[in-house]
Amino acid sequence: MFEIDKNAKRLSQSEKQQYLEDGYVTGLPVFSENAIKDIHDWYEELSSKLPKEIDINKTNMWHKASKKFYDLCRTPTILNYVEDLIGPNFVQWGGQFFSKEPKDGSVVPWHQDAQYWPLSPANAVTVWLAVFDTDEENAAMKVVSGSHKLGKFVHKKNDAKNLVLNQEVSFDQLDETKIVSLNLKAGQISLHNDALLHGSEANNSNRRRCGVTMRFSPTNVKGDLETWPFFETQLARGVDEYNLNPTAEIPRGEATPLKMFSFSHEFAKDW
Repeated sequence: MFEIDKNAKRLSQSEKQQYLEDGYVTGLPVFSENAIKDIHDWYEELSSKLPKEIDINKTNMWHKASKKFYDLCRTPTILNYVEDLIGPNFVQWGGQFFSKEPKDGSVVPWHQDAQYWPLSPANAVTVWLAVFDTDEENAAMKVVSGSHKLGKFVHKKNDAKNLVLNQEVSFDQLDETKIVSLNLKAGQISLHNDALLHGSEANNSNRRRCGVTMRFSPTNVKGDLETWPFFETQLARGVDEYNLNPTAEIPRGEATPLKMFSFSHEFAKDW
């Protein structure tokens, strides 16, 4: 869809090892500087279709609704990085925006993704694509390096309106010396493991901040349909030799998610 950075490559052995040891890899080039305006226009086009009363952070399943979102997720450079971590056969099952306008006050509390996801085995990789430059000033995502190897942390419910998620890990459970800010230039990505503790603070700057998340798992991962009846997968690369999950239709046009969870067929009428 967009011009690829000439420095884009496959993961090195040391980057693969870092993912195993630390639970993340960051600063990976995908799109060139020439593509940044196109990415901004793409984001504006998709986000502007939402009614003003709906928070984009409370919507999901964009990969099932929008062909333009789906096509972005099929960028070969992105899939190459994912393949280097989880092998040649994998599916996509999530696609979302995490947006923070200047001084909007929204916070993503410390959490583990696997806490929210009834998937077995737990082996999901999240791609986080920076739409705008992101750093500590405008609330870059932060992670606790190595926390994915420490098991499940205690999550408590918190329905505070400024929280993007309603479950959080208390700060006293964190090793502060292991906190790393995943600063990214627009067009770069990070990758993180579903058990890694992460979160982000409020954007107190005058700059916009938005990340596009794409969730991928190997084809041997099964979703619990009793908990997540809407769970559907789209083959991202390779073959699905297990066929454990319902398949989501590939978007043929543009629809807009208005809530967190939807079946793919709900979007078809707008294509």
